[in-house]
Amino acid sequence: MRNLLPSALAIAAVVAAPIVVAAQTPAPAPQPQAYRPGLGDLMTMTVQPRHIKLALAGKEKNWVYAAYELHELEEAFDRVTRVWPQWRSVPITDMMTSVKEPMAEMSKAIKAADAAAFETAYGELTKGCNGCHLGAQRGMIVIKTPDAAMFPDQDFRPVK
Repeated sequence: MRNLLPSALAIAAVVAAPIVVAAQTPAPAPQPQAYRPGLGDLMTMTVQPRHIKLALAGKEKNWVYAAYELHELEEAFDRVTRVWPQWRSVPITDMMTSVKEPMAEMSKAIKAADAAAFETAYGELTKGCNGCHLGAQRGMIVIKTPDAAMFPDQDFRPVK
């Protein structure tokens, strides 16, 4: 029996050691959640500046830059639908249908370097934005053709 006591104590120490270590190990810190901007944040940060820059490029007949900004606007809308696939009970892609046709018409106007067609398509795009806002019961958000450049550090005229 005396010979078993040291063996039993050794086994108890081996079994108890992980329990003691675990009790002394602090719990892992909670991981911060990934940043998920709100729908309004995305519209204000990514969509609205592209809408403005697109108008300014068209006003200057900078078709290369207008094509670029139209593409960037399309990507901004795509990001919105990925981050917020649904707003309340409505799929965001359903809400975006109001801007698809005007953007397609704008693409044609840009390729044709047609300022009048661009202006018409831009007006329809802006109406589409406002129609979506009304449908989402956010009619107080009214988008318009910009009457001033909010980018004083950018020249929207075509490169000569």
